[in-house]
Order: sequence, then C-alpha cells, then structure tokens
Amino acid sequence: MAVVFGGLFLWRSGREAVANEAPPPSPPMSVTTSVVRAGTAPSTLDAIGTLLAVRQVMLAPEVAGRVTAIHFTPGSQVRQGEPLVQLYDDPERAQLASLQARAVFAKSQLARSRTLAPVGAEPRSVFDQHQFDYQSASADARQVEAVIRQKLVRAPFAGEIGIRQVNLGQYLNAGEAIATLTDLDTLYANFTLPQKYLGQLRAGQAVHLAADAYPGRDFVGKVTAIEPRVGDATRNVTVQATLDNRGHPLRPGMYAHVTLELPSRPDVLTVPDTAVQSSQDGDTVAVVEKPNTQGVGTVAFRKVRTGIAGGGRIEVLEGLRAGEVVLSAGQVRVAPGARVKISYDRHDGDQASLAAGPRDTETATETAQ
Repeated sequence: MAVVFGGLFLWRSGREAVANEAPPPSPPMSVTTSVVRAGTAPSTLDAIGTLLAVRQVMLAPEVAGRVTAIHFTPGSQVRQGEPLVQLYDDPERAQLASLQARAVFAKSQLARSRTLAPVGAEPRSVFDQHQFDYQSASADARQVEAVIRQKLVRAPFAGEIGIRQVNLGQYLNAGEAIATLTDLDTLYANFTLPQKYLGQLRAGQAVHLAADAYPGRDFVGKVTAIEPRVGDATRNVTVQATLDNRGHPLRPGMYAHVTLELPSRPDVLTVPDTAVQSSQDGDTVAVVEKPNTQGVGTVAFRKVRTGIAGGGRIEVLEGLRAGEVVLSAGQVRVAPGARVKISYDRHDGDQASLAAGPRDTETATETAQ
C-alpha cells in the first residue's frame, strides 16, 4: 500500500511540475538597427524650384496699325535691334517729307535773316519769325520720325522668339501681343526653404539642379538673391539662384530638383531617416538601451530634435549620443520595454567621416520574448 501511495504522489508531483513549466519562447521577431554616427557632414538642403527667364518680354507695338511685313521666323534666334514687324506707315512718311521740306525752306530763310538783320536791312521781328518757323518745322519732323520708328517693332535684346501671334495684313492695336522674346543664355531658379534655415543661407552658395527632361545631368548655379521677407502663410523664405544655360537645354517654366550646398559642419550626429518617427507630438526614435555583453538590451522610445536631412540620413540635434543603437525599421512592432538582442553586422560601428560616405551600418536585431 505504501508503494502505491508513494507512486501516486510522485505521479501527481510530476504533473504539477510539468504544468508549472513556462511555455517555450516564441520565435524572435527580426527588426533592423543602425548606429548613431558622429562626423563631419557635408550639409545639403533639397527643394523643388521653378525656372524663370532673366529677360523675357511679350513683344507688342506702341502704336496701332496694319501689319505690312513680318521679318522673323518663330523659334529663331534674333539679334538686339533686329526688325521684327512693320506696321503701315505711308501717311507718316508723306507727312515727314512735307515737314522736312518746310524745315529746309525755313532754314534758308533764317540764314538770310542772319545776314540782313544785323545791318538793319530786315526787321528783328522777321528774323525771330524765321527762327521760330525753322525750329517748329524741325520739331514736327522729329515727332513724325518717332511715330515711324514706333511702327517698326525691333528686338529689345538678343534671344529666341516664340510662336507668332499675328498675321500679315492684320490690324494691331497698341499693346497687342506679337510674340514672346526670351533670353535663354541665363536662367533663374526660384525655390523656397523653411525659415529655420535662414541663418545658413548666403549669396554665392552652390546650387545643383536636376531636371526630369535630362536624367543624370547636373546643372550648377549660385545663389544670387535671398528674399528679405518670410511668407506669412508658409513661413518659408524664397531663394533665387542664377545658372548658365549654355546650349539652352532648360526652359523657363520648368521645375527642377534643387540641392543647395551648405558649409560642412563637424561633430554632427546622424541616423537613417527611417529611424525617425514623426507625429503631432514631435519626432521619436526607438533606442536599444544598456545592451549587455551578449548584445541584449531594452527598447525605449526617445524624443529627439532633428535638423537637416539628405542622402538617406537625418541630423539629430538633441536626444541621442554617438554610438547608440537605434531601430531603423519595424519600430511599430516593438513595444517600449521589449528586450532585444543585437546582432551586429561586421561593418557596424564604423565612425568614418560622413564626408567620405560611410556605409549604413545596419544590424539584425531579434526581439526576445
């Protein structure tokens, strides 16, 4: 009987021990981490810019008239002062001929009076009248000459002329459009940046532009103007760069991807831009705190203040220290306080200068259940 009860006791104890054993741990969940880097960063700012012509006008006559000649071909290059459109000016030319003849006669009469008046052979009043007639005829002739010049529309500067908007024989009113004339040799690129970067902007800074029409081609310009006023609605500052458009590949109205070069700064902390989670409460980063010798640590979500972003990384101004490990993916799957195991990639911990373009030292991390 004692043997039976003893066996029963051992059987029950064994079942209770098995029941009290913890369930086997779940398979670890893989996430990705990266080391906070410190180094000298070549800072850049990215923006979307709009290209504008330095010189562009809509050609139009100053006076009304009928088109009698068109001297340009749409899309062609024209020189400064080159005749473009002639308006009917026969009446003005006839009037000019009459006035010039009157001026010639008045001039001869004035010359005669200059000889006679000093010796008393002609009254002074006659001399004064001849002088007035000559000056009046000359002024009237110059006035008509000005109207004739206005009836010939010339190119105010060298450039490319656009699509013609007039036809031969058409009556044009003053100010009516003829065509667009654009100087394509030099262009402006206007873009906006947040006001927090205003203190880092300077005239002469290099700007690189990329246009979808020319993949892989780098267009270089320089900052030439910074708007002194910040936009009320956007709190952005407008920056203008000037670039050489030799060969005329770019056109006004195009948009371009703009990269503004800022002075390099030492001791800059950066993390992959995917490591930063943004919300209405600010930016946060998941940090692996106090990892032990086996690489096991605890996840904590820490608020940070970020700076310039570019090249897949973002500057961290406050909240992190160099060498700390942050999650760069899978943050939403990890709860605060979760224990994780870091398995460093062989390149992890590379603290080379950012200017040398070090590789992203990502590591595989496992969540310990």
